[in-house]
Amino acid sequence: MGKSQKKKSMRRHNPMRVPDTHLPKGLASASSTSTKNEAILPIIQKMESPDASDRKWACVAVSNLIQNDPSTRRLLQGKNVVGALIGRLTDSEDEVLVEAMGALRNLCIDGGYDICAEMYNKNILAPLKTFIPKISTVLSQYLETPKTAPENAQRLMYDFAENVITTLWCFETSNKALNAINSINLIPFLMSFLASRDKLSIAPVVAAAQCLYVLTDDNDPASATVKSDAGYISCLLSIAQLHTHPANDNGKYAGDHRQITLRVLSSGILRNISPLPQPSAASVVDLDREIILPLLQPVISSVSLVVSASRVQQLVDGLASEPQIEKLSLQNAPNSDHKSNSEIELEQLEANLRMVQLALEILTGVCATLPDPSAGVEGETEDRDDEDDIVEDDEVMKEMNIEVSGKGDGSVNFMSQSSLVPSLLALIQPGSLSFPPLAAPSPHPPTTSALSAIHISAMECLNNIFLSLATSFSSSIPADVEDGRKVWDEVWASLGVVGTELGLGQERRKEMWEIGVGVLWGVALVWKGKLSATEEQIQVLIRFCDGAPDERTKVKCVGTLECLAQYPQSIASNQVIANYLLTLLPTASSRSTAGTETLIQAASALIDIYSDETLPYDVNFRQGGMLQILVASVEGVRKAVKGIDRKKSGGKDLRRRGEEVRDNLVAFIQYRRDLGLQT
Repeated sequence: MGKSQKKKSMRRHNPMRVPDTHLPKGLASASSTSTKNEAILPIIQKMESPDASDRKWACVAVSNLIQNDPSTRRLLQGKNVVGALIGRLTDSEDEVLVEAMGALRNLCIDGGYDICAEMYNKNILAPLKTFIPKISTVLSQYLETPKTAPENAQRLMYDFAENVITTLWCFETSNKALNAINSINLIPFLMSFLASRDKLSIAPVVAAAQCLYVLTDDNDPASATVKSDAGYISCLLSIAQLHTHPANDNGKYAGDHRQITLRVLSSGILRNISPLPQPSAASVVDLDREIILPLLQPVISSVSLVVSASRVQQLVDGLASEPQIEKLSLQNAPNSDHKSNSEIELEQLEANLRMVQLALEILTGVCATLPDPSAGVEGETEDRDDEDDIVEDDEVMKEMNIEVSGKGDGSVNFMSQSSLVPSLLALIQPGSLSFPPLAAPSPHPPTTSALSAIHISAMECLNNIFLSLATSFSSSIPADVEDGRKVWDEVWASLGVVGTELGLGQERRKEMWEIGVGVLWGVALVWKGKLSATEEQIQVLIRFCDGAPDERTKVKCVGTLECLAQYPQSIASNQVIANYLLTLLPTASSRSTAGTETLIQAASALIDIYSDETLPYDVNFRQGGMLQILVASVEGVRKAVKGIDRKKSGGKDLRRRGEEVRDNLVAFIQYRRDLGLQT
């Protein structure tokens, strides 16, 4: 069945907190859509002022102006605010330096990939490298003699450390940037925060854990460094296993979300570096069963998305009615850390949502429980004929180079997975703030970004769960058809709310659909022959398949339709699906308009659907003259398979798969001819 493709670049940086893909490109368009044009020039001018208070004001103003405002952020970018702020990182005044670092950090978080790339290209790592030993030295002094440093000085250093670490975390967006960060040897610096967590402010500790979590994700040098130090592993285990914030009577976590986030991050780091080195006490710990699942299951059910979204809307409406300072001035310069109670609560709500998103991200790996494909299938000798179709579907996915999202080691059984499903189904249901239409932008983009990320991550978890179930060969799993029907209906309900506005600025909707179709394929495969679909659902799948820009999504759609066509009593639906699949094949006079992978899947699907001539819907095959259509397609299929370039990525496996289907098609035609069945 369909597996979520692992998107390393997406995992290396959260989705853009304040999306701007809906905005036209160019400085002129940014100027026309921003309401703060008049404030831009004074900021840029004062950034270079000889007066330190002017320079500090300019840095603070950047942080305030870009808040939830992508148009103004773009306008500032066009005026080289990034270069100006990087220049302030060597300022002679510490307060200016701190505010500049904070503004750069905020730009990274709000702006995402493009701004991070711009900062990297403008060599921000040069000053950041110099800050790391300085921060370490000052923090060591605080730890040795905590009472000697004024409280405001400590707070300033903690804020500065958090901003530096968070900025470094945001840069881990490409191999080029990652290699540069690896050369800094950040691991000892980051681990020092975790080791001294009880003596430090929680904010930089969580930032260090977040940076370490992203740094160890599919990054062998960083993972090897952590694994090489038993003290590091022991520290991470001790954090992940803390029970200072137990679940309350409702099974939900109580306490500081930052402490819980720290535990979640530590469990994610341990999973990134697993398997843990032997021999050690840590190596005998079953991470998934003993640590990760008991920790994360309560986390993902700890927040009501409906309640959170409703409260955000109330707070935003309240803020809109408050009097605003129309113009920035030196007399009315806001402090970078000054926030109203409503703004603080909004940040708290977003942090809780991000905590759930993080837990789901880690769970995608836990839900990916397939054994290593290279391990073979020894010992599976009974009932193999009944399982060949499932094995074949799994082989299709491997040959498409579609991977499980995260690391799977087979340690989580079906009962563990099934207990997650109700929580995950609740988390895929969008609300009014989740995917707002382009014509009515979100009143609070950070909440929308967090909600859509949660929906997508929960859908990925479901995708991996049903991938695992579809290849488990357990006859007991599909016994309760009502379970399959419930998941099927819930996924369709979710996609119905997401809608089909998939254009510019609606990329998250598109991603939700692409993953959602994978879940539908998994559910249909687990309950193949026992699950029916409505006429509308079938038509939606056909339209989505036709409109999908990539082969992987098309194959998922075809795979889902293939399973639905095998519901014995759905003769009409079978006919609609079969007729559509036939349009994807070449004819005697024309090539297929579908891609080669889609063509191969369609041919394989038709063979599978009509492999049993005793089923009620086989009448469609005979009356529809499908045998003659398949005969006419053989030469076109052969040419398409022969045209697969083995040298391209995945080409060798696809060619092998194509040759197998081509041979099966010829054998199937002969089989149907030999039956001699008439209409």
